[in-house]
Amino acid sequence: MLDYDEEAARYDALRGGEPRAAAAAAAVLSLVPEQARDLLDVACGTGIVTRRFAAARAGLRVTGVDLAPAMTRRAAAHLPGAVVRADSRRLPFADGRFDAVVSVWLLHLLSGPGDVRAAVGECARVLRPGGVYVTTVDKGASHNVGSDIDAVLAARPRSPVPDAAADVEARAAEHGLVPAGRARFRGHGQGRSPRSTIADLRRGWFVTLPPGEPIAERFAARLARLPDQERPRPDPVFTLRAFRKPL
Repeated sequence: MLDYDEEAARYDALRGGEPRAAAAAAAVLSLVPEQARDLLDVACGTGIVTRRFAAARAGLRVTGVDLAPAMTRRAAAHLPGAVVRADSRRLPFADGRFDAVVSVWLLHLLSGPGDVRAAVGECARVLRPGGVYVTTVDKGASHNVGSDIDAVLAARPRSPVPDAAADVEARAAEHGLVPAGRARFRGHGQGRSPRSTIADLRRGWFVTLPPGEPIAERFAARLARLPDQERPRPDPVFTLRAFRKPL
């Protein structure tokens, strides 16, 4: 698992920067009702998506939350006074505080069904009746674009999928949320090249291929034999699901 305090300084540069942030924010807002006035962005990271929510809609008050101190500091620079350091499983807000709650690229990082249930439950708890919760699902699968890199990685040990769409929908239903739409957006600038994939492997991106272990180096060697080492393959396309809290 990556250390997101260490990742903070290079996080955006390695993940598509502003073009990806713009695509993510637009897709999220397409699922957020126009009448929403208070939005919570859970696991807001560096805040470059979060600040776009506020900029896109006049009168929308946006609050960001992240657990990693370095991420929280960067987000606070983008949204002064509106970012809180907190755990997604224990949000420091009153019941029914927000009209919309967003968690982009969060659930896939959680350690198992219990943590996903807790995080979705907290998002549901702080959501007002009639409000909408928006989250990414199937994040890992989004990177499988049918490339030669994917063919190599297909042989790696499988890992659990905390954010499988059907499981997230089930967790949402447990907390009284009902499906309310879906959207997709492109991860601009996130297309993998063989060389960048080797770098990701060696810094712990792939949880079933621990850096420095013989199995990881075997996959690195296979990736190094692919052609066009610097050429990015197609960008991933991410999926959002929206859930409404009934009145």
